[in-house]
Amino acid sequence: MNRKRTLMPDAFRAKKRRFGAENLVGNPEHGDGQEGPPDVKATLQYLMTLFPRKLFNDSLPQIVLKHQLYSLHSDKTLVDKQVNELRDQGELLMFQLGFDSDTFALVFSVDYRAKVLAGEAGRATLGTVEKFLDKVLPCCSDLSFSKDKMLKQFLFTDSEITQLVKSGVLTVRDAGSWWLSIPNSGRFTKYFIQGRKAVLGMVKKSKYNEILKADLEERRTTSQVKLHMKYHVHDIIGAELVESIQTTSGTLLRVVDT
Repeated sequence: MNRKRTLMPDAFRAKKRRFGAENLVGNPEHGDGQEGPPDVKATLQYLMTLFPRKLFNDSLPQIVLKHQLYSLHSDKTLVDKQVNELRDQGELLMFQLGFDSDTFALVFSVDYRAKVLAGEAGRATLGTVEKFLDKVLPCCSDLSFSKDKMLKQFLFTDSEITQLVKSGVLTVRDAGSWWLSIPNSGRFTKYFIQGRKAVLGMVKKSKYNEILKADLEERRTTSQVKLHMKYHVHDIIGAELVESIQTTSGTLLRVVDT
């Protein structure tokens, strides 16, 4: 099986930021309404409550896409700074997802460790995975690892690297390097891409390619939307697939012309 990743079609890539997410002053979801710098950790905790653990039989850690934070905080630079601080402190892990080179997943380290170990219980690879979690993750926030670093710096053998790939904590990047990975996250990726397409389609089918955010969030989900509707709304706003416009009726979402 070819474990290398296939990139997502251009139509669903996150756009490079051309404008900040609009401030939703007074909205409890939104951190920009408070004085001082945004509390990105609190926003992450809120967004993670939208992640449907039961859908994945509680086998996955709660996953947030980094750009979803931009839907709630307009200062991208400050958000990135706080995310990097949390990563440097060992509280947060970041993963490069295979469907789009500009899309990154964020998971709290404690949650990641717990779910990985639960999935490894009783397996022959458990010892090697524990070694990786104890020796590598606390001191290294890299998104990927070269063979040279794994062998010489972290002292893993070729056989142990193979076990890490088999367990899903590493996945092939290219010859001689591996991405840090979330085991068994393929179904999440499938549902996420499928749901994004469906929710974006709802906006496009609305009159003038626009819809009130509140109305979209209240839409009944279809068979194509398995994640929380708000989860997808934060995605399409943060990825700038829609533009947020403040109106007297509330926040209006309009499809961005490509």
